[in-house]
Amino acid sequence: MGLMSASAAPWVAPTVCRPVNGRVQVAGSKSQTNRALLLAALSGGRCAVSGAPATRDTALMLGALSALGVPVSGQAGEVLAIGPHDGLRGGSTVDCGLAGTVMRFAPPAAALADGPVRFDGDPRARERPMGPVLDALRALGAGVEGEALPFTLHGTGGLPGGEVVLDASGSSQFVSGLLLSGARYDKGVLVRHDGKPVPSLPHIEMTVDMLRTAGVEVDDTEPNSWRVSPGPIAARDWAIEPDLSNASVFLAAAALTGGRVTVAGWPAESRQPGVAILDILASFGASVSPGPDGLTVTGPAELAGVDVDLHDVGELTPTVAALAAFATGPSVLRGVAHLRGHETDRLAALAAELTALGGSAAETEDGLAITPVPLRAPADRPWRAYADHRMATAGALVGLRVPGVAVDDIGSTDKTIPDFPARWRELLGDS
Repeated sequence: MGLMSASAAPWVAPTVCRPVNGRVQVAGSKSQTNRALLLAALSGGRCAVSGAPATRDTALMLGALSALGVPVSGQAGEVLAIGPHDGLRGGSTVDCGLAGTVMRFAPPAAALADGPVRFDGDPRARERPMGPVLDALRALGAGVEGEALPFTLHGTGGLPGGEVVLDASGSSQFVSGLLLSGARYDKGVLVRHDGKPVPSLPHIEMTVDMLRTAGVEVDDTEPNSWRVSPGPIAARDWAIEPDLSNASVFLAAAALTGGRVTVAGWPAESRQPGVAILDILASFGASVSPGPDGLTVTGPAELAGVDVDLHDVGELTPTVAALAAFATGPSVLRGVAHLRGHETDRLAALAAELTALGGSAAETEDGLAITPVPLRAPADRPWRAYADHRMATAGALVGLRVPGVAVDDIGSTDKTIPDFPARWRELLGDS
């Protein structure tokens, strides 16, 4: 499991005695944002990105682009401007922090730089898998020193490209990272997956959709195969949707308390995998209704147990596990063995934290089995976030029903949800 990041004092999660009723505005999608920023940089032209969240992941991607010589100005949460340039520059260091989109998306771009680029990140980031994307870059003609963070890419101003076979069962980001830069390689890129099913496949579909929006030709007609033709990436402006995965914890508050929560600006259609939270909440017994003010979830009198495959939406697992701990029957969460390589080993972390509250949560080969029992916060131990933003928000969710839950590192939520504690308290209001 990951290391805890520095934090002042544990944050005592608010507990409510009434249904949570409210309306929230959710910051922009970090997944869309970091794809849009990279595509804007690779276009070489002038682009604007509006609605990017003011989060650590956004700041890390902006830092990566600046390190590669891309002019960046403006403010996240408003409008970011990516300026024109005549190529990516080497001779710099990129801080990946704990952002998977930076450590997997920026290196394929840095292979186009005109000099060496060193990559490093947080201590836990050094434990996260990088081998498939680095080996793929070597196969495509890049010079790479290292097998994981820290590593150095020796850019020569271009990359031959071509066909590469990799095992992307550890992360869909291995594929997306290569596809995002592939149009700028001499021969483009053909990525073939050879291994267990790719997790979070909708994230690759998002990548393909955004590439096509930027005028890039992508052929994904063959299963487990993606071909990006060589050519320009159009300089265009991007408008970022609200982050639907981040919205899930606010909607889950309604489901958990029998309340009613509306997320403003929920898109009528979206490629974001987080949209799957709606069907999952319905399985628990909640009702979902779109309307002119946004998307509203109304919680049931009791949560039903669920048996759900989260393979394509693994980021929702902490939220779903928190709800399952309060259902009227047992739940099984399947298809998420790859979460052992995320910000922390999320399966081990969830099992440990629910068990510390007296819960019954056991790891399975590919997920969790959770049997609801009465929970109580121990006096001598906080809910551990493991420097993982989604573990922290899961602790906040559990705290709605369990008095005294204190999250040791609520600051880790800055990765994707700006000022989460204030947003959470604002939603709860006088509940």
